[in-house]
Amino acid sequence: MKPLLFTIGPIPVYSFGLMMAIAFLTANWLFTKEARRRSWSERFVSTVTLLALVGGIAGAKLFHLLEYPEVFLRDPIGAVFSGEGLTFHGGLIVASIAIALYARRHGVRFFALGDALAPALILAYGIGRIGCQLAGDGDYGIPSKLPWAMSYPNGTVPTLAHMNTELREMYLAMYPGEPVPYDIKVHPTPVYETLASLLIFGMLYRWQRRADRQAGWLFGVYLVMAGAERFLVEFIRLNPLYWGLSQAQWVAAGMIIVGSIIVWIKSEAPVPAR
Repeated sequence: MKPLLFTIGPIPVYSFGLMMAIAFLTANWLFTKEARRRSWSERFVSTVTLLALVGGIAGAKLFHLLEYPEVFLRDPIGAVFSGEGLTFHGGLIVASIAIALYARRHGVRFFALGDALAPALILAYGIGRIGCQLAGDGDYGIPSKLPWAMSYPNGTVPTLAHMNTELREMYLAMYPGEPVPYDIKVHPTPVYETLASLLIFGMLYRWQRRADRQAGWLFGVYLVMAGAERFLVEFIRLNPLYWGLSQAQWVAAGMIIVGSIIVWIKSEAPVPAR
């Protein structure tokens, strides 16, 4: 793993930050392309992009601190302004609320906007997970002996047994009586999520221009697929549990339920004449 890719003079270029930037630029390009097809103004598109960026970062940081309050209590200023610790679902929720309010003011239907954003969102998520993989930031999974299991000795949250107490204790619980390896291999869950995101993106992008669906149907499908992907992968990740599920799983379950309702309603409704 390579958290620090290279330096430009005194400026360090971190893998996670670079992939987040690529994810944002890629999503913006896809959204702009679709927005032009729908004849939305450049000003509207640029403002939605700005709200997605600011709301996404703020929400991602907020939900991370809610999940790990000890980080905030230990160093409030450092926790808030650190580049580490971002929860995608928190960013999605906060950015969606901000964008929905703005779109309503400008007469753009939220579901039409959601359909335009859906493929871009899942692709950005998958690219962002490449950053997690390169950084080894603790988004990896539980110990594993599968052939493709990996270790992250140089990650920002290394898998070295003497440095990662939580991982060492989990290994002992999963494989009692076995000696704990110096460097523990785990499920490379960022890789799983990137592959799943690319698959979902391919389907959403293909369906985006279908004329036989009500506005909102594609956004509903996005919520179901993205939620299901995250809900399932959380079973093999290292996250604190609340009533048997992680915070991400509760949010993902909500996405699946809301998305299913949207898909059902939009599938039953007649398609307006074009």
